[in-house]
Amino acid sequence: MKEVIVFIDSGDTLVDESTECRDDRGVVIQAELFPGAADTLRILHAAGYRIALVADGIAESFKNIYEQHGLEECFEVSAISETVGAEKPDKKMFLCAMEQMGLTEADKGRIVMIGNNIERDIAGANRMGFLSVLAGYTPRYRMQPENEAEIPAYVAARPTELPGILEMLNTQYRNRRILGIDE
Repeated sequence: MKEVIVFIDSGDTLVDESTECRDDRGVVIQAELFPGAADTLRILHAAGYRIALVADGIAESFKNIYEQHGLEECFEVSAISETVGAEKPDKKMFLCAMEQMGLTEADKGRIVMIGNNIERDIAGANRMGFLSVLAGYTPRYRMQPENEAEIPAYVAARPTELPGILEMLNTQYRNRRILGIDE
């Protein structure tokens, strides 16, 4: 089991929102993932990362998408805005995922939030004391930070870069723990 915990967004981070097909209730019934996203998620899961889906939207939409792609087993837990009653960057979203995973305040330094939205994912993660990784491969949202809270710790140019970033962070976390270096 890896020491770094992964919180990951869905829309325009894993799922290409421009491909979503919705029913008359607004529920996504199918959608395509970004190239490399499915393999990346499978690689992270197989490598022993604990993964939480932390996403804004309708719970049934995420169920449909990840069943369509055979990826539902990759997520240990999910914190979905519809069920939490809040949207990112509200800390309730992140705290919900932490609680479901049995994580405490002491674990915040090993949580990595991956998302495409600087205002919601990156600023929310930074305010929580998590490391943030910007999915910089999606064109839908602004990519330029407007304040310090919106500056990501890392940026991925494509989903396939995520395992390398996470492996480096996991190694650094482990090395710091071994040496007794606190951040």
